[in-house]
Formats: sequence, C-alpha cells, structure tokens
Amino acid sequence: MHVDNSFLGADGVGEQTERRLWEQGITHWSEFTPNCDGIGTTRADNITSFIDAGEDALESTDIHFFADRFPSRHRWRLYESFREHACFFDIETTGLDPQSSVVTTVTLFQDGTTRTLVRGDDLSTDGLREAFSDAGLLVTFNGARFDIPFLEQSFDIALDRPHIDLMPTCRQIGLSGGLSAVDDALGIERDLPDVDGLEAVRLWHEHERGVDGALDRLIAYNREDTENMVPVLEQTVERLDEQLLPTTP
Repeated sequence: MHVDNSFLGADGVGEQTERRLWEQGITHWSEFTPNCDGIGTTRADNITSFIDAGEDALESTDIHFFADRFPSRHRWRLYESFREHACFFDIETTGLDPQSSVVTTVTLFQDGTTRTLVRGDDLSTDGLREAFSDAGLLVTFNGARFDIPFLEQSFDIALDRPHIDLMPTCRQIGLSGGLSAVDDALGIERDLPDVDGLEAVRLWHEHERGVDGALDRLIAYNREDTENMVPVLEQTVERLDEQLLPTTP
C-alpha cells in the first residue's frame, strides 16, 4: 500500500469511512469524487483538501506530512512510498537503563548499505548525527520504547523523524515476542541463532578484556538484527495489504 491509497489523513476520516471508499472501488486518490456514496459534503471537502496537500507532500518528499496525519498503528503505510528514505537501525547496550548502561554498537541499514558504529571508535554524537543525516524514515523493532530514547539520552541527539516501530506493527498480523521469534514465524533464517541480547553484553565485556573475535561477533549479531528487519517489514506490509486492501493497484 502506498500513501496515495490512503484516506485516513483527512479530517473526519477513520478506518470505517476509508473502508467504505475502498469497497466502492475507490482505492486511489485519483478515483475519488465528492459524490461518493455515504460521504457528506464536509467530509468530501476534507478528503479533497487532504489529497491536494498530499500530492504536494509526495512531490516534495514531505514524509512528516503523512506521519503526522496517519494514526501510529498505520505508519507502516509510509514504507512503500518512501522506502528509499527508510533507515533501519538497531543498537546494542550493556543494560536497559541509559543512566547506568552504555551503547556499544549501532548498526544502520539504508539504501542497500550497512554501517556499524562502535563505542570507542566512531560512535559519538557527531558520528550519529552524520549517520542519520539522510534518514527520512526510521524503522526499528521496539525502538519507540528503547533504541530511540536510549540514543537520545546517551548522546544528546534528536531523532524526531517519522518512525515505523515493527514490534506493534507485527502484532497487527498476530506476531508477538522479540525479533528472533518474529524471524522464526516468518521463516527468516539467522546466521547467529545462538546469540541474543545477554550474549551481546557478554561479547562486549570480552572485547573490553581483549578477547579476539568478540567484537566481530557482536557486530555480526547487531548487523543481522538490523538487516533482518527489512524482510520482516516487507512481509508484514504485504500481509496487512492483503487484509485491508486486496485490490491495491
């Protein structure tokens, strides 16, 4: 689904109204007319205004326009229209509290390129600002509660960009648990199935003690988590499309 299949961004339009339009075969902005069945004059005017503004936002790649207007549980609709601006990222830390723990690695995947920043090397406020500079749409797994606030508190940066959090998005298709569990459910294989968050902490401490290969293994795990989010999101979007809009053009 692309954003121009969506009418939720218009004032007074909820899921039921949008579904009513789709059921009439109006699955794209170009197919909307003010005399649609069940759509009053005020609501039709609101939809027309939304479409006009949305076309301008698409042309100028204003992702915020749609993120601000779509309910949070529908932010996944941003992906197909703005996938080239999507930055998947994941962090590893020594604990859950940014007051007592530190970020050890941050991996970002965007436009086919994977990059990992490492504590004590290039992981810094300036390094993160540069790494996220081209990110128009953030994609995480549980990042709204963990990755984003942890980075913002630890490095005094603001990641106030449109965001798709895969954890609640996956729940909409009946998938719960952590990223590894979701990978298993979707048939996405992992090269390091024996490494988890606790092992990642141990690997970092081994690296600090000078154990050969510990950092490489930690980075590989962080990169796998990040890169696996791509097929997770794509499969989830496909399933949500089938549930909501089976006739998407």
